[in-house]
This record gives sequence, structure tokens and C-alpha cells, in this order.
Amino acid sequence: MEGNLNALTTIFTEFYYWVTIVMMFLIHVGFCMYEVGVSRRRNHLKTLMKNAMAIPLVTITFYFFGWWIYFGFPNGPGIAGGLVTAPFAEPWNPLMGTHLSGVNPGETGVTPTDAALWHRLNGVFWGAFLLFSITTASIISGSIIERARSGAFWIVAVLIGSVLWILDASWGWHPQGWMVKLWGYHDAYASGVVHAIAGGAALAFLIVLGPRIGKFKPDGTPRDIPPHNVWLVTIGLFLIFTGFWGFYAACNIPLISPATIAGQITGETWTATNIYLAPTTLSAITFNFLMSLSGGMLAGYIVSKGDPFWTFSMGLCGIISASAGNDLYHPIQAMLIGAIVPSICYKLHYFVERRFKIDDAVGAVAVHGYGGFLGVVVAGFMLWGQPSSPYEGFAHINPLGNFAGAVLMFVLGFVPTFVVCKILNSMNLLRVPKKVELEGVDFALNHAFEASVRELGTAEKAMIK
Repeated sequence: MEGNLNALTTIFTEFYYWVTIVMMFLIHVGFCMYEVGVSRRRNHLKTLMKNAMAIPLVTITFYFFGWWIYFGFPNGPGIAGGLVTAPFAEPWNPLMGTHLSGVNPGETGVTPTDAALWHRLNGVFWGAFLLFSITTASIISGSIIERARSGAFWIVAVLIGSVLWILDASWGWHPQGWMVKLWGYHDAYASGVVHAIAGGAALAFLIVLGPRIGKFKPDGTPRDIPPHNVWLVTIGLFLIFTGFWGFYAACNIPLISPATIAGQITGETWTATNIYLAPTTLSAITFNFLMSLSGGMLAGYIVSKGDPFWTFSMGLCGIISASAGNDLYHPIQAMLIGAIVPSICYKLHYFVERRFKIDDAVGAVAVHGYGGFLGVVVAGFMLWGQPSSPYEGFAHINPLGNFAGAVLMFVLGFVPTFVVCKILNSMNLLRVPKKVELEGVDFALNHAFEASVRELGTAEKAMIK
């Protein structure tokens, strides 16, 4: 009976994560629709391909080193211990090709325990974290549309998606991460781990890249460049909401026996846990996901005076700002945080735009960067004194630990991206030429398309004669 129960639990866990991966892919359908809707007609194809091609690039690099970074670096290394051995995350290990090796605990580098667990779950765990990675990279894409070179974005996407974010996840999201152990850092649904780091990277990219031609008047006043298709933007954002629901589920572990955790979980009943292995439920996070989304949309409608772009974007910001503590908040807390933080972010967006001439085409820095940063900071105060982990000896959640963690997340995205963008800019590899930007980055593609249509039309007319 026990053997069958364990097998059923493993199969259920495999299926659970597989479903979340499919749901999270909707985030990227939404990002593509959203960016095409925001960009002007002359830039659609390049905008679409710039974002879409981040998927295979991050996937391949995440396979070769991103997955290993998550398991190898929870101690820093050198802060709370050394480098951790993670054979199941090494690209050459049989456990990374489970369909080829089968359950074979006798194979070199495969222990019986590893074989029993990772044979069925490695691919779906990897897939869920990969979708987190692609999401983190894609957040930057919308903010730089219509003037950034695709190749420059892809370099930054790999840097963020397969190195930087997964490093901060190892520090602040891994159940043994040094930030959780020593600082009491708590960020259960990735306000900082995904969104603050992506917002910091987007801000660095934008500073080096500069605004779109015509965004600012000669006196420095910003011009509004409205979305070309509000319907596409709306559908894209609702797909992102749906995908983020799957993202939330993927941040949970569906079934764990208390006996397997040598911490504070007691009793016989198996439980779902958050990413830190502390008990939570899908019911709790569903309450808080919807309440924070609703708080953000209502606040967005009020402060933007009914602007649909900002109403929906602030709904997303509401989710992000409450995500750090949505495993522990009361639903009304989630709603209030989801309303107040986005209102501040909205004001910050326009202040930064006017004061520093930053042209963020989709408000990604405000929605993800400021929203994620403030969400982590607020969680430090609201959850002050709560356990950050079920394990004994870990620091409790506190304002200083979460504030330091939020700064670290934002800076970890900002500094490396700024350096890489400066290097690319010095080599004229960051921004398209002025002529290309004014004609539209699709000009050459459109010209070839129209020439093909004309040639085909001429040939068909000749056949009629």
C-alpha cells in the first residue's frame, strides 16, 4: 500500500507540474500579443520575433547551466557554505535524459534516492523553472520595443533568464537559500526574485538605449505614443493574468509528507507547501491572487481616470506587489497591498519619465520593477516575526531582511545589464540606426513581402490572358 501511495503521489506531482507549465506558456502568448498591440504597425514582425526567439535561446542555455546554478549556489557559495553537488542538474548526467537512462540507480552518478525522485520529476521541475526564466527575460522585451536590436535583447535575455534570476532564486527562493537562512527573506511568489530583478534590468537597458525618436518634445515634455491595437493589448494582458495563475500554482509543491521535512511540520496529514516547504493551500493563494488583481484594477481605473492600458497593467502590478507574502496574507491585506502599491508605481512611472527622460513603452519598470521591489519591502513589515521557513534555525521574516533582499534583487538585475548594454552600445550593437527606426524595423521585410505580392499578382494576370 505504501509503495502504491508513493507512486501515486509522484505521478500526481508530475502531472501537476506538467499542467502548470502549459498554463504558464500562456504568459508568452500574452506577451507576444501585448507587445504587437503596443508597437506601431511598421514594427510588428520584428517585435514579435524579438520576443518569441527568447524562448528557444533561454531554453537551451537553461538546460546547459541555468538548472545547475539553482541547485549549486544556495550557499552563495561562500556565504552559508560551499558549492552544492547537484548531479540531477548536470547536463551530461543520465538524470537529465531520463527517458534514455530509465530508472537505473546503479549508473555512475545516480544514487537510488536520486533515481527514485528525479526519474519522473526532473523534466517537469526543470520545465516549470524554465518558464519562470523565460518570463523573467521577456519582461524586459516590451519596454525596449521599436528601437533596440533583437540580438542585443537576446544576449540580455540569456544573461537574465539563465544566469542572474536563477542565481537570485538559489539565494532567496531555494528552501536552503542563504538569504532565507540568514536574513529571513520571504518572497513566496517571486515579487523580487522574478519581477524586481527584471525591472532593474529593464531600467538599465532603457538608460543606455535612450527614448524612441519623437517620444519627447524639444522642451522635454513626453508625447503619448498610444497602442496601435487596444483589443490586442487587452487580450494579451488577460492571457498574462491566466498564465500567472499557473505561475502561482507552480510555486507550490502539491504534496509532501510531514515526515520528509525535518522541521516544524508535524502530524500525519500530507500537505501542499510553498517554495520554502512551509504549509499552504491552493485555496489560500487563489483568494489572494484574485483579491490583489481586483485591488490593482480598481486602483488603476481610479488613478488613471479609466485608461484601459493602465487599468489592466495595474491589475498585473497588484498581483506582483502582493506576491511576496500571498501565502500568508489575509485576502483583505492582499487587496489593499494590491491597490496601494500599484498607485505608487503609476506615479513613479510618470515622475521618472519626465525627470530622467526614460521611455518605457509598456511601463515594465513600474509594473514589475517598482511593484516587485515595494512588494518585498511591504512583506517584511506585514509578516514581521513569522517563520521564513519550516526548518529550525532560520531567521524570521523581518523588514531589514526583506528590504536588503529587495535591493539585492533590483541591483543584481541592474548592474550586469547596464555593463553589458554599455559594451554593446560602444560596438553599435544595441540600437538600430536612425533611418531604420524612422522607416520602421519591419521596412525591409515589408518591402520584400510587397515585392513578392506584386510579382505573384503579375504572374496570375498573365495566366488569365
